[in-house]
Amino acid sequence: MNPQVEKALQRADETKALIIGVDILEKITELFTNQFPEKKAVIVADTNTWSVAGEKVARFLETAGIQQEKPFIFDAEGLYAEWKYVEMLEQSLKQHDAIPIACGSGTINDLTKLATFHLGRRYLLCGTAASMDGYTAFGASITFEGKKQTFSCPAPQAALVDTRIAGAADLAMTASGYADLYAKIPAGADWILADALGIEEINSYVWDVVQDGLQNALSNPEGLAARDPKAFEPLVEGLILSGFAMQAGKTSRPASGAEHQFSHLWDMEHLTVNGSSPSHGFKVGIGTICSLALYECLLKTDMEQLDIEACVAAWPTLEQQRKTAEEMFANTDFPDLGVTEITAKYSTPEQLRSQLTALKENWEKIRERLKKQLIPVQEARRQFTVIGAPTEPEEVGVSRSRLRKSFIRAQHARRRFTILDLAIRMGCLEKWLDSIFSKDGLWEIKD
Repeated sequence: MNPQVEKALQRADETKALIIGVDILEKITELFTNQFPEKKAVIVADTNTWSVAGEKVARFLETAGIQQEKPFIFDAEGLYAEWKYVEMLEQSLKQHDAIPIACGSGTINDLTKLATFHLGRRYLLCGTAASMDGYTAFGASITFEGKKQTFSCPAPQAALVDTRIAGAADLAMTASGYADLYAKIPAGADWILADALGIEEINSYVWDVVQDGLQNALSNPEGLAARDPKAFEPLVEGLILSGFAMQAGKTSRPASGAEHQFSHLWDMEHLTVNGSSPSHGFKVGIGTICSLALYECLLKTDMEQLDIEACVAAWPTLEQQRKTAEEMFANTDFPDLGVTEITAKYSTPEQLRSQLTALKENWEKIRERLKKQLIPVQEARRQFTVIGAPTEPEEVGVSRSRLRKSFIRAQHARRRFTILDLAIRMGCLEKWLDSIFSKDGLWEIKD
């Protein structure tokens, strides 16, 4: 095992065992027996992941003499992580005390994670795709009453990912996971800003778990596109490490910044393309390009010209910001969201002055940290193209005019401090958006 992964596993307080490798699915029996001795197992899967891995796992368990309850197989068309499916799984699990083995990726994992938590039970994960970073994350991302929400619940007690199986998954799932891992680049930059401005201090251990080795894990999209099982190990490890970091920090801050705010917003707006919801990773991928584009604008800014007092004088009051948020999300499924989130992260004029002063006085140091952290937006677009992740908003069902509005709406939809918040504090967001959506920018909007 990668020493970094092993070290993180030793410090993880929820996941106790992990196996990653090529052709290691049969080790599921040893993993289960060691973690849940004398317990029955029950496989949780959907119709696809049952044929990919669940059926094989069932045979391995039977051969090893591990008793099983009848598998629970979701057969709903368009299954996603929604509350009604959590309740459905809970009702089945209440009929016995078997330990679930979640055979699947993001949806199956999150549904099992929350259902077992509600029943006071732990579970084992058998990951079938390198599609997202939530396998070993604290919390489950579930749609409840029309809102995508993160519910507190522990990560799996043990996990296994056979990279032969992950590599054979639909390449779109790999591209989704790659984009989700790539998001840690701008998410890290957002944390650098929050730390430098005195808003949220960096936890050095949690930071290292995600960021050490991150760019190496992203360096071989060509191998992933060729379905090389060995190329999948760094990707899977990077995704698992992100989950461990969220376990350690009990927050998604190490792995989520402005790029995820776009995805969460579009989830709540019920975004679809060709009749179905684009994957989490694809939405985050477009958000990542958006965030990197903003950072390129920031790095080109002459900070000596930043007029702090003018920014403070132009800063709206809390009541003004609340009114704007209320109007922005009127007639949606989540009319109170913007008001709640803006209130939670509001800075007083005095706090704003302090933040911008810290930015201006320490800009050269901050700038160097950001340059070391970030990847040029055009290189990100090239790597996304190699693996098959979207680079144009239309690919996830978002028009360019809608995308521009999403920069504003996303800032109001989450309380986490990101590049979106800094752009607004500096009074630069509209100018930067004019550049991004210009003829010479990333996404020209034609009248």
